[in-house]
Amino acid sequence: MKIATRNQRGERWLAALPVYNEVGYVDGVLDEVAHYADHVLCVDDGSNDGTSEVLARRSDVDVVTHETNQGYGAALRSIFQYTIEQGFDGVVTLDCDGQHQPKRIPRFVEAAAAADIVSGSRYLKQYEGDDAPPPERMFINRRITSELNRRLGFDLTDAFCGFKAYRAEALQQMDITDNGYAMPLQLWVEAAAADLRVVEVPVPLIYLDLSRSFGGSLDHAETRLNYYNDVLNQAIDKVCREGKPLNERKRLCNQSIG
Repeated sequence: MKIATRNQRGERWLAALPVYNEVGYVDGVLDEVAHYADHVLCVDDGSNDGTSEVLARRSDVDVVTHETNQGYGAALRSIFQYTIEQGFDGVVTLDCDGQHQPKRIPRFVEAAAAADIVSGSRYLKQYEGDDAPPPERMFINRRITSELNRRLGFDLTDAFCGFKAYRAEALQQMDITDNGYAMPLQLWVEAAAADLRVVEVPVPLIYLDLSRSFGGSLDHAETRLNYYNDVLNQAIDKVCREGKPLNERKRLCNQSIG
């Protein structure tokens, strides 16, 4: 099943990938994505390993280039901006490291008929052949996901999966400014403040390269957890200062994580 130029509801959807130093994966992943999406975007976030040259050879992918590496959040922000400026009705985001299966793209678009954000979850369903997640990553994910649910009124099972679908109208209601790996935390706060409809869909647990790094001090689990907590607190403080409307189920203001 391929996302047509316009789907059954007459909507135009984009498939988009943040890319940084993925020369070993990018061609294979994009070949698969092209089977399921007519419109494909890559944001090359300052790659220096040959990825940029691979992307330049492809005629079936639009590319936005960051001259220097700005971060995962910055790449997603460029994707969101492109989606809105080019008039797409929505965008499906997936990583370029082989962890996300492009064949599931149509399922995300389908689920977005009844949601503003469709978020992949690696913990909703167990698939045969699932990889075991690194223990510290699972611990941090569960800890942060629990905090998000408690403080924002969500019922998430996986706060950090990058396989998502966003309706363009939802993107226009959120103010995403974080450039780093903690961007999803700000996104969830903004989504809660805008009272967006969120659903999760199951995706397999795939870890092809356990040596991948967050970079610098964030490779230390405790430091990374503290950083995520700080970003979450700051995001909540921001929406409270801005006086964004909050309903009763969102216990946002006057709380902080120790």
